[in-house]
Amino acid sequence: MSGKKSIPQRIGFRVFLVSFLFAILAATAVAAKEPASLPPDLDAALAKVLKAFEVPGVGLAVVKDGKVLVAKGYGVRKLGEPAAVDAQTLFAIASNTKVFTATALGLLVEEGKLEWDGPVIRYLPWFQLGDPYLTRELTVRDLLVHRSGLGLGAGDLLLWPPSTYGRTEIVKRLRFVPLATSFRSAYAYDNVLYIAAGEVIQAVSGRTWEDFLTERILKKVGMAGSTVRFADFSGAPNAAAAHAPIDGVVREVKPFESDNMNPAGGIASSAADMAKWALILLNEGRLGDGSRLFSERTARELMTIVTPMPIGAPPAELAALRRNFNGYALGLGVHDYRGRKIVTHTGGLSGYVSKVTLVPELGLGVVVLTNQESTEAFMAVTYHILDYYLAAPRTDWVAAYLAVRGRQRAQTAAVVDKAAASRDAASRPSLPLARYAGLYRDAWYGDIAIEEEGGKLVVRFAHTPGLVGDCEHWQYDTFVVRWRDRELRADAFLTFALNPDGTIDRAKMAPVSPDTDFSYDFQDLVLKPVRK
Repeated sequence: MSGKKSIPQRIGFRVFLVSFLFAILAATAVAAKEPASLPPDLDAALAKVLKAFEVPGVGLAVVKDGKVLVAKGYGVRKLGEPAAVDAQTLFAIASNTKVFTATALGLLVEEGKLEWDGPVIRYLPWFQLGDPYLTRELTVRDLLVHRSGLGLGAGDLLLWPPSTYGRTEIVKRLRFVPLATSFRSAYAYDNVLYIAAGEVIQAVSGRTWEDFLTERILKKVGMAGSTVRFADFSGAPNAAAAHAPIDGVVREVKPFESDNMNPAGGIASSAADMAKWALILLNEGRLGDGSRLFSERTARELMTIVTPMPIGAPPAELAALRRNFNGYALGLGVHDYRGRKIVTHTGGLSGYVSKVTLVPELGLGVVVLTNQESTEAFMAVTYHILDYYLAAPRTDWVAAYLAVRGRQRAQTAAVVDKAAASRDAASRPSLPLARYAGLYRDAWYGDIAIEEEGGKLVVRFAHTPGLVGDCEHWQYDTFVVRWRDRELRADAFLTFALNPDGTIDRAKMAPVSPDTDFSYDFQDLVLKPVRK
């Protein structure tokens, strides 16, 4: 047989060779564009963020291609004290806990003890929601993806601020919480169904959510410094203190301290430990020794969109954040940024906000933990770092977020001022104050007492010790409840409706400010007088 190639063979070989060389050159070019180091101005950027947004301290982790590039602290753990934040300083990660709960369920699915699409009532026979069809059809997956039909933050007053209800009672009361939409028709973020997910974990595994998370996840990942109970976090020697702007001044505030929230937001962690967790997520469940925490299939489940989320137009200063797709997976959000798939979640509790961001195509993870309620701070840090690795045009994210924040504050002030301007300050209540006083009951929350004390009305939520407020007359039969704990930042309107005979038919509540945290779901309460 001749060793000479035919003309077609020679042409094919040349085409192959040229293609091969182009592939090598393209790969080299991509490698040259992908920085293997940290942004050179990282420390300066963090210092600028801390100053601009009045954040006492930040825990930062950046991982890339299976390695921890940085896990360190910036600033101080507590205003007025010199103790610095370091890689092991604990922060409440709040709703960044949700993917841990989803992972725990995934482990039980792998063991054959659960099915993602198995009905919740198979595992919790007593579980009920406000509609029989919904109760029958709601699945384990549905617990995690914010499409149940419950409204934004619905039922959160059962656990936020800390209540006397236990987790099982909170879940049992969901049958009385009103539905806002039909089943699986709309996205609305909730926490209470993650509490139900924690109950499922306990029912199926025989261990509490806290014990299961500690043994099956945290210990295996090597997150030895992290905690799953608020009591353990608040007592830790290297814990960051909580801070928030109160009446325009950033100061230390009381942290959230109720284990009711744990399956939805109870983990406290550090930059060092969260770096380990980010590596596991990016490596599809593989541990450092090559073994697996969870399977590749579970990894796909965690990061696959289930519930589409609305896509709005960002402010002009944030035009680069415009999205082409946006959705919620299992304890994680998924969207695009500058042509890349982003897997992310944020967290927020009293005095702490955080953000975890993964770019699977780049093997990149960014974790920002803070001890002040400035979402602008963690966004500015995150996008500064992402832009470096994406070789994106330089953006002054601090200036952009300062501008957006200033405009939002002005808009909030305008809403409040408009309400005050339209108020009929000369009006008087229809009844003597004593006639409004009495015991009221809401079907899902329970009892709320309205009492006359010293010539004014006082509101007390029976199961929430922190919700005690003094009523100021607003207009007609509407009062403003000023909570005595001013750190709540959640003053609410209280409006009474009268029967024809002048007795109270019901009372409704609504937040005064549009900036009130959505977990104060006062608007869902229907307070009916308890007749003696």
